[in-house]
Amino acid sequence: MPHWLIIDLEATTDEGGWPVTEMEIIEIGVSLVNRQGRELDHFQRFVRPLRRPLLTPFCRQLTHINQASIDSALALNEVWPLFERWLGQHQAHLEGWASWGDYDRQQLELEWQRHGLTSLLSRTPHMNLKQRFAKARRLDKPLGLNGALQLAGMQFNGQQHRALEDARNTARLLPLILPV
Repeated sequence: MPHWLIIDLEATTDEGGWPVTEMEIIEIGVSLVNRQGRELDHFQRFVRPLRRPLLTPFCRQLTHINQASIDSALALNEVWPLFERWLGQHQAHLEGWASWGDYDRQQLELEWQRHGLTSLLSRTPHMNLKQRFAKARRLDKPLGLNGALQLAGMQFNGQQHRALEDARNTARLLPLILPV
């Protein structure tokens, strides 16, 4: 049975936002799901940013991630091999990976390049679920994750802007997007 990885990242930012090139990953959340969106496994880690290790007050408030969690985290070049090892055990059944929007894919590709990392994901198809949901629902413009859940008659479960919880909520929309 084919599986999907739903990936969500949290990254450094400040009020008004930063360009992707200025942001660094601070949390990785991944939910491995079947086509019905049921979680089979998950991966979550905090990541210590190198260029701007102090989170802005805006970032802490948005993500509910405290500075101590980031200070004690490993850098991405140490976290990524742990993710790849975890991913390796699921690769045989992997149909693709997805995220809500294209930001997560762009941020990962930038970080892989920045840190000289390789990934099994770079050879795995990516699906932008935000665009696919908008197309499936014939919306004029794509919705945020919470808006899409509400349109589908669901409530957000957990804390918004936390990587694993965002990934799990995104996974709940997968059956509404993928063809049966």
